[in-house]
Formats: sequence, structure tokens, C-alpha cells
Amino acid sequence: MAGDFVRHTEPFRRELLAHCYRMLGSVDEAEDLVQETYLRAWGSYGAFEGRSAVRTWLYRIATNVCLTAIERRGRRPLPSDLAGPGEVDDGVTVTWLQPVPDALVSPASDDPAEIVVTRASLRLALVATMQYLPARQRAVLLLRDVLAWPAAEVAEVLDTTTAAVKSALQRARARIDEVAPAADHLVEPTEPEARAQLHRYITAFEHADPAVLTEVLRTDAMLELPPSPTWYEGDGALRCAVGGLGSPGDWRMIPTAANGQPAAAAYHRDGDGTYRAYGIVVLTVTTIGIARIVVFADPGLFATFGLPLTG
Repeated sequence: MAGDFVRHTEPFRRELLAHCYRMLGSVDEAEDLVQETYLRAWGSYGAFEGRSAVRTWLYRIATNVCLTAIERRGRRPLPSDLAGPGEVDDGVTVTWLQPVPDALVSPASDDPAEIVVTRASLRLALVATMQYLPARQRAVLLLRDVLAWPAAEVAEVLDTTTAAVKSALQRARARIDEVAPAADHLVEPTEPEARAQLHRYITAFEHADPAVLTEVLRTDAMLELPPSPTWYEGDGALRCAVGGLGSPGDWRMIPTAANGQPAAAAYHRDGDGTYRAYGIVVLTVTTIGIARIVVFADPGLFATFGLPLTG
């Protein structure tokens, strides 16, 4: 029976991880919840009679595991979700949104349409916006608009009615429209323009070149640096970014990809010349420059990205 279970369920692990990440905004929690999903599925596999597809059955378990987890904590924001640019709210303890490596959640298939949909549904801005939704609305929106499941199938997963699903979807879409940022001519991370912008950003830091950094950033660019709650926009973002350049050779960066966006793993040189893990930088690249930089200053993320702590 164990062989049958693995053969029937393992092909869905990557997409379940992406689903749990969209629900929770945390790759660490998503991995734990996928593991819990498979443990629960194994525990009930003997009684599974094929009344629904294996994929639907697994999503039912995973979604409900996520809903239970969300009940135990609040949403995971980015700094720009909490206050205005340059403002600090020191009175709030925050559990921040995390980035997810593309390598963990990219579709196993080579279908271009599936790849584009997956990237778009994992972008940081959208995942952050999803955090505004009540948990069940979040689940409905993901199952209907990301996975394109029929309302009746979503109702089966959530143990509710089709009418309730349609109502929740309408409210979720309205809320997303209120708070979601504009797409703003985003560039796909595999396009030459995106790779060029990432290369110029890395060059600016590795060579401590403010001119290159100024050229690559849009004039209205945003800069966020969780776990710091302060974020910057426009001139403030540029000043903060330039102020962090240091001297040539202070930074070393490795290109990567996260949330369907260009990204870099940043290492900072310490006093003995060792480059130590600093954070994962996720860029939002548009046709007219970099619109948003989110620097997740958390060396603990490097293991998730399969990267060493020294560079």
C-alpha cells in the first residue's frame, strides 16, 4: 500500500507547497503543512475509496490544514502594509511575509501557460495582498482563480455550498481590487530585460556604484527591509539604497529567483574579509526600471534557497 500511496500522491507535492505558501505567506510553515497533509493522507489512505480525484482529496486536506493554521495567528505583512513610507510602528510585533524559491514551487511540466500562471500567482505583491482576506475567502480565491477549479469542486473541498463559494469569491475579488497594486508592465524573470536589470543591480552593489543604482531604479521605486518595519519610496528609497552601498567589494551577490521574480542572495563582507549571508533580495522589474526592492534580511532563508551561509 505504501508504494501505491507514494505513486498516487507524490506528483502533487510541489503544487501543494505552492498552495500552502499562497495561503500562509511563509515557506517554512508551508513545508511543515505539506508534511502534515501527507501524514494525514497516509493515515486515511486505507479508507480513501476514490470518491474524488486524489488531487482533490489532497487539496481538501491541505486547505483545511492551512485554515486551521491561520486561525492560530494573524496575517504576514510586508512593511508597506503597516504604515506610510518613513514611518515606524515600534509597538507592533510582526511575523513577516517570507519569499519562496522558484526552485521549490515551479511546475514540473514544461507547459508555458502553466509556468506563467504559477509565477503570477506567487508574486510578492499578490501574496501580500492575499493576506488581507479572511482565510476561507483566501482559499476560495486560490482554488477558483489560480487553480481554475469549478465552484462545485471548491465547495466539496471546503465542505460548503456552491452558492457560498460564489459569494465568497465575489467578496474576495472586490477586496483584492481595492488593495492590489497595479501590474505596471511587469517583466517576466526569464526575459532578457529582467536578467539585465538584475545584473545591473548586482553590479551597483558589488562595485558600490551609485550612478548605476540610480539608473536602474524607477523614480517612484519602493524599498522594504523586513524585519525593519520602516520602508521608503521615491527619493527616500534611492537615498537609503545608495547609503547601503558601502565600499567596492563590501557586497557579493548570487543571482536566484523567488516568487516568480528576479532575486539575489546578498553576502556582506565582515571585518576578517569573510562574506556572510545577509539576506534575499527580491526585485519587481518593469519595462521602465526596478519598481520595488524587498530585502529579506534573514540569513535563515539561505538554507531554503539551497545556498551556503558564507560566499
